[in-house]
Amino acid sequence: MKVALVTGASSGIGESTALELHKAGYTVYAAARRVQRMEGLAAQGIRVLEMDVTSDESMVDGVKKIIAEAGRIDVLVNNAGYGSYGAVEDVPLDEARYQFEVNVFGLARLVQLVSPHMREAGRGRIVNVSSIGGRIYEPLGAWYHSTKFAVEGLSDSLRLELKPFGIDVVVIQPGGIKTEWGGIAVENLQKTSGGGAYAGQVKQLSGFFTQMDRASEPKVIADVIVKAAEAKRPRTRYAAGFGARPILFARRVLSDRAFDALFLGALRRFA
Repeated sequence: MKVALVTGASSGIGESTALELHKAGYTVYAAARRVQRMEGLAAQGIRVLEMDVTSDESMVDGVKKIIAEAGRIDVLVNNAGYGSYGAVEDVPLDEARYQFEVNVFGLARLVQLVSPHMREAGRGRIVNVSSIGGRIYEPLGAWYHSTKFAVEGLSDSLRLELKPFGIDVVVIQPGGIKTEWGGIAVENLQKTSGGGAYAGQVKQLSGFFTQMDRASEPKVIADVIVKAAEAKRPRTRYAAGFGARPILFARRVLSDRAFDALFLGALRRFA
């Protein structure tokens, strides 16, 4: 039976991915800081694991535990991440660094810990959950988008490094998804820049985030992750969820200034 490690599994995309991989026949280790929120996963036979992707000791211990119990890790789903928004002028650099710790360095450290076991086995699959935010941009989201652009570039280089060892690297680019992410992003945005010079932009972007009524359910992304894990020859990238494909298409065909105008025009509706 194949073994999968899924981070950020206490809610949203991670929780749904753990469930769908379990249904697909994997032995799933669902990892997150909030173990108590994974009781539902444990009740279904999924193995829950306390893991903080900003703690090296936590990640080392977690991977050691999986190898000791299961003897292998076939699929690593790097899903843990969050969105911290605010004007570059306002966001403390400590917060910016923390967002990189969670979204980039935690992901990279798990790759460092898991890839030797995959190399020894001569096969494996690393699935990095990025975002359409790794290809587009928006005001007040500079640090979040920087982390996702970094995940995209890291994944491309990693794909070439690990290809000779039979290890595939896949990037998932979710669009609008109904998760805690939007609420956390709005809360941080308003706390950081809601009362200053950028208050007008904060109002627009907050309205944009909170009006995502047509956002997709997390299972949409979970199904794509299972597809990527199971495919004999997976694509390098999968875009899914509300608005993902048309937004990425617009970014590809429009100039920077044309895309600026498109995005700012959309935001003006929430002024």
